[in-house]
Amino acid sequence: MSALPFDEGWSRPRGLVPAHSLQRAFLFALTGSGFVAFIEPSPYEVMFVVCALVFIATGLKIVREVTLLIALLLAYNIGGLFSLLPFFDETKPVMFVAISFYLGVTAVFLALVMQEDTSGRLRALETGYILAALLASLAAMIGFFDIAGLGDRLTRYDGTRASGTFKDPNVLGPFLVLPAVFIVQRLLTGATKRFVLSTAMLGFITVGLLLTFSRGAWGVFALATLMVVGLNFAVSRTGRMRARIVFFMALGVAAMVAALAVALSFDKVSEMLEARASLSQNYDSGETGRFGLQKRSIPILLESPNGMGPLQFGRIMGADPHNVYINGFAAYGWLGGWAYLALIATTLLVGWRGVFQRTPWQPWFIPVWATLFPHILQGLQIDSDHWRHFWLLLGITWGLAIANERWLRTQARLKPGSA
Repeated sequence: MSALPFDEGWSRPRGLVPAHSLQRAFLFALTGSGFVAFIEPSPYEVMFVVCALVFIATGLKIVREVTLLIALLLAYNIGGLFSLLPFFDETKPVMFVAISFYLGVTAVFLALVMQEDTSGRLRALETGYILAALLASLAAMIGFFDIAGLGDRLTRYDGTRASGTFKDPNVLGPFLVLPAVFIVQRLLTGATKRFVLSTAMLGFITVGLLLTFSRGAWGVFALATLMVVGLNFAVSRTGRMRARIVFFMALGVAAMVAALAVALSFDKVSEMLEARASLSQNYDSGETGRFGLQKRSIPILLESPNGMGPLQFGRIMGADPHNVYINGFAAYGWLGGWAYLALIATTLLVGWRGVFQRTPWQPWFIPVWATLFPHILQGLQIDSDHWRHFWLLLGITWGLAIANERWLRTQARLKPGSA
């Protein structure tokens, strides 16, 4: 994705060239390793530790603007610790809280990473993530079509939904949205010189996303794509660019219709599409459905300052909450629940403000925010608090917003006549 001409003057890091080249390489490896998520610890966890050590050794810029993010995440996790106290002798609840803390650390790390060599590091993260999405999509296709007898290992629910190298198709699907939207951004703005290759990669990832048959992921992808189109149209400065966006949007819709027609020619795909097309499934409605359980849990949570405890909602109510906001109060108590709501509310302000600021990295901010915002909405119907890519999105959003403000202040000081 191309940067604006004045980008290099701002983003060039201090220190030796090999240092920031090494940093970019490990950021590429970090997101590139994200396609394997069915083992614990995953390669992403291992690579994060290595990546963090590399940045600490070669220079990581600490900025005071990240304090609010740290404070909200600390409150969130301290709430989890209080909620954990009655279950401190149980391994799974302890691991749950430990993972929450680790994911918060990844968000803070990524926010700090964005403060220097911003475009170079974004490009490394983007390229690695697209590679991971291609590999994850390939695994999804191999599983769904039972190639080489791997259907049982790479699918869930009797082979009807592709999970690939993930434990759950409902996580694989949303994971694939950001790299797909990155490519949409490239195509819309003409930032890629390899139109055919980019289009082929987008189609490949979209097929992988389709085969998860995750309604939430489909919705996130649809809204993220619409947001990328709308935001680029809104910030475009020329009629020519807006005409290009409209043309490619129409072309994309036509391509999607054609691709869907091809997909429907496969009986297995058409049957699953018909089954999953309904907005409400049998496990959603009724007193024992997800919405019924959520409604019944609210009076209990209103009387439980420490919540139900990590991973206790399912024990008490009979199934997981499938709502990250309710789970915030159930697993992290009142302190954690309100801290999470404050984190999301602040992120909404940070994201919507930052995406319209004209800075060198706006071409990345648009797809990142267009993906994170639908994820925030998706939290109303799924527990996304332990999704690695969610915290990656959140950390990058905060990091870019802070970098935006710092860059704009610097530009204001450089203007002739400024104090």
